[in-house]
Amino acid sequence: MKTAQDLREALGRIDGRGYASYEDIAGEYGFDDFTLYIDRVQRDPFASPSRVRVRVYQDIAGFPKDTYTGKSRETALRDYLARAFNAAAERFSLGNRGSGGSGLITMSRPGQEILERSSVVTTHLYAEARFGMGLPAFGRTVAGKHAHAMFFEELPKIVRFSLIFGNLDSDALHRHIETAEDADFLRNEIEGLGCVSFIAEGSVLPRASGIDPGPMSPDEAVPFESPPSLRMDVELPNRGQITGMGIPEGVTLIVGGGYHGKSTLLKAVSEGIYNHVPGDGREFVVTNPNAVRIRAEDGRRIEKVDISPFISNLPYGKDTKSFSTEDASGSTSQAANILESLEAGAHVLLIDEDTSATNFMIRDHRMQELVSKDREPITPFIDMVRSLYTDMRVSTVLVMGGSGDYFDVADHVICMTDYKPSDVTSEALGIAKRFASERKKEGGGPLGRVTDRIPLSGSLDPRKGKKEVKISAKGLRSIHYGRQKIDLHALEQLADVCQTAAIGDAIEYARRYMDGKRTLREITSLVMMDIARDGLDVISPRISGSYAEFRKIELSAAINRLRMLEVEQK
Repeated sequence: MKTAQDLREALGRIDGRGYASYEDIAGEYGFDDFTLYIDRVQRDPFASPSRVRVRVYQDIAGFPKDTYTGKSRETALRDYLARAFNAAAERFSLGNRGSGGSGLITMSRPGQEILERSSVVTTHLYAEARFGMGLPAFGRTVAGKHAHAMFFEELPKIVRFSLIFGNLDSDALHRHIETAEDADFLRNEIEGLGCVSFIAEGSVLPRASGIDPGPMSPDEAVPFESPPSLRMDVELPNRGQITGMGIPEGVTLIVGGGYHGKSTLLKAVSEGIYNHVPGDGREFVVTNPNAVRIRAEDGRRIEKVDISPFISNLPYGKDTKSFSTEDASGSTSQAANILESLEAGAHVLLIDEDTSATNFMIRDHRMQELVSKDREPITPFIDMVRSLYTDMRVSTVLVMGGSGDYFDVADHVICMTDYKPSDVTSEALGIAKRFASERKKEGGGPLGRVTDRIPLSGSLDPRKGKKEVKISAKGLRSIHYGRQKIDLHALEQLADVCQTAAIGDAIEYARRYMDGKRTLREITSLVMMDIARDGLDVISPRISGSYAEFRKIELSAAINRLRMLEVEQK
């Protein structure tokens, strides 16, 4: 290992030379309080920042065992330290000074969710931060003195106030850790409580705005209140007893007038698969981890999915037991999205009528009279939702403001009025008895077995000729995978661009398990097992600080949206 003095001398030696001279400083250096790793040096000041790590050993970092013992606590600690590093970088880094990204010290910035991240790694031996440094230049000439200031003045301060326990707010850190641990405990209890989701009393569900995921201000927000019939108490390990509304398993409708909070409640439920930071307002809004948001997705590609439980007898004899298309309609895409989610292991479907294909959700009596069933290939969701639960134990939470026919198939009906829920199940069932629906059930027999599919590895090759494989996230909803662009706009539960980045590399990693025999379900399970055992680093040969945890469900969904994908049905 080189010393800090070696780095000083190297920076002085290359000062004023061409930018490529920065290659000389790659390597490992011992500082007084930490070890510095310069893993990759950028090619020019306009390229992606150089990849850098700092490691502080526990005899200096001093994190108590109670901050990282157990998966929940370790994940929350790493998340907190990533936030602390960002705050310290904003405080101590002078930022841009020179060409391109010169002078920047950057780490992926966490949002409202507490996620396992690769930007910070903690063990009983050390705490390590991974970040980018824009090595400074004037034009394409090394600015050695500015680089010296970054490494020897700014970075030590950032490390001191983000990776050393004694300089952190211990109360805030423990509150962060205990909030995450309690949320994980609650999520693990949900199934035993017979619920798919739990919303704590006093939760703030509305967000500040469409572009600000923070909570709405207390002056505007309506705190959540549970209806008495759905209210339950849960004892948490740190916070103690909390009260809230449990959404039971089965078929639950969320009804109410426009702008009264139906979609807001569903969105909070869908984002309850994640833990949230203290002060978010949704700290104890938790949902079954295998709940999936489903919507129509016009134009998506579908590859050999058995959508026959919902769609059959298409014109011209088009096969729906092995359905493929380059340009799906609203109804065929929604059917495929459900079947692919079941294939990936979904336990709960979350659906909003506003983002659904109307003809997929229901056909009323008048339409049935005009267009007979023998001319309608779609079995609407209303006629399958009970079978999903009785045959597969897959629950559904459905926002429905336009069709009371769904009262006939619901187990529970929650009405939102001025953002406050009430249990109107008895009233809805009474209305269904008094005003019997004249529509006829259109199928809806046993769902049967979900058909597994076997991906063919050769179809997923992202290489462009002999060039290095290029896989990158382009924002939250898009992945460039070689020559292909994977459109993820329908994966509404993705929360962090670092998840998208990880999914892109996980697809390439998954190819090692594609042997022409394993199913997509088996392949993605093996990938997730490797990550659980070895961490997010396993999906790439390079050390990356740009990953965040993701679910098998989103990995499967991303693979399904590769337009090059070829599969065989099992």
